[in-house]
Amino acid sequence: MKIYDYGMAPNPRRVRIFLHEKGIDADFQTVDIMKREGRSEDFLAKNPLGGIPVLELDDGTCISESVSICRYFEALHPAPPLFGATPVEVATIDMWLRRIELYLMFQVGLVWLHGNKLTAHMLEQKPDIAAFGRERTYYFYDILNKALEGRDFIACDRYTVAECIALPTLDFASQLVGVPYKEEHENIGAWHERMQSRDSAGA
Repeated sequence: MKIYDYGMAPNPRRVRIFLHEKGIDADFQTVDIMKREGRSEDFLAKNPLGGIPVLELDDGTCISESVSICRYFEALHPAPPLFGATPVEVATIDMWLRRIELYLMFQVGLVWLHGNKLTAHMLEQKPDIAAFGRERTYYFYDILNKALEGRDFIACDRYTVAECIALPTLDFASQLVGVPYKEEHENIGAWHERMQSRDSAGA
């Protein structure tokens, strides 16, 4: 099997962090999205949406979407249980995964597409959409900051896949898109520092 990957993109990094936390080695093959290699006919046959990461199994089955790929490896290697060990943990982690995707990554994506010069060639940018995405991003930062009060981790009392998904998303928002959390989001800042100190953060 192999994983189609691109080092600078946040979604493939989610998978790399997850695999590092699991202690799983994988074969990675770079797809240079800046050169539009993800839009080639051969790659679109693996993922018609053209996105990365994509996990290609030995029988040719292709699985895209970062969380789905992580779920596949969780099923193969259940320990440590990063998707939860009890019904409450499983549901709580899934709740936070959806929140991070819908209320953070999606909103950051709006700012990225409609408010960043690097994506100006891709579509007709609409500044009002970027402004809306920025507003909703900071709304979610307030929610997340409050949820992290007195807690070391987002969903449980230990590291889970929620951390694997949230860290690259926050780094993407802060470092490339230009919507970092604020100084007043002290709980997010402390969480971010703890996550950045883990070996998996550099995966």
